[in-house]
Amino acid sequence: MLFSELKCKDVINLRDCKRLGKVSDIEFDECSGKICKIIVPSKCKFNNLFSTEPNYCIPIRDIKQIGPDIIIVDICT
Repeated sequence: MLFSELKCKDVINLRDCKRLGKVSDIEFDECSGKICKIIVPSKCKFNNLFSTEPNYCIPIRDIKQIGPDIIIVDICT
């Protein structure tokens, strides 16, 4: 899967069925090349410039399923 395909998917939290947003970035381990986390920005309309809410940094272990349209995660918010 390409990053351009991944960032178009909605991220949904399994615990409360809340839409967290779309993937904006990924964090990976430089040595192994494996993805460690996906990053979903908070829902501020000003591109996080004035937001006090942190981005969601979701570890790869908390991703439960990647479907054609959505990514299902299991996190405490």
